[in-house]
Amino acid sequence: MSSYAFFVQTCREEHKKKHPDSSVNFAEFSKKCFERWKTMSAKEKSNFEDMAKSNKARYDREMKNYVPPKDPNAPKRPPSAFFLFCSEHRPKIKSEHPGLSIGDTAKKLGEMWSEQSAKDKQPYEQKAAKLKEKYEKDIAAYRAKGKSSKKKNEPEDEEEEEEEEDEDEEEEDEE
Repeated sequence: MSSYAFFVQTCREEHKKKHPDSSVNFAEFSKKCFERWKTMSAKEKSNFEDMAKSNKARYDREMKNYVPPKDPNAPKRPPSAFFLFCSEHRPKIKSEHPGLSIGDTAKKLGEMWSEQSAKDKQPYEQKAAKLKEKYEKDIAAYRAKGKSSKKKNEPEDEEEEEEEEDEDEEEEDEE
């Protein structure tokens, strides 16, 4: 968070203490905070700047060990038969109805899909099945590759993983 964000947060807390039952007009409140921030001296702002620096240091520490929840190199899930149908028919709908919103376009595609006979849906379902089969092969190969090339610091089993979690909790307690 920036120094200004810490300042606004402090203003909000002060306002809540003084007026616990009143609702806040966000636009008006923001304007008053900004006006007050502009008139503050550098010395008055320094406390909030220190808070921002401390927060940035904490963020940087946490990001060193951050592991994204999903690997961007993992194979992507294949589209369903309906999505294959949509990608084929969306340009036509957009050209016929240029002012249609995204939501209305999706609604129209859904209606068109539900009106299709089983025979008309079959090519999309077959293509989706082929793509799913390919995906399953790709993901199996990806997982096999991932297991064979584990990083040194990755736990090999649940027991090691639990030990590392315990160590992490002890480090957090020390801070």
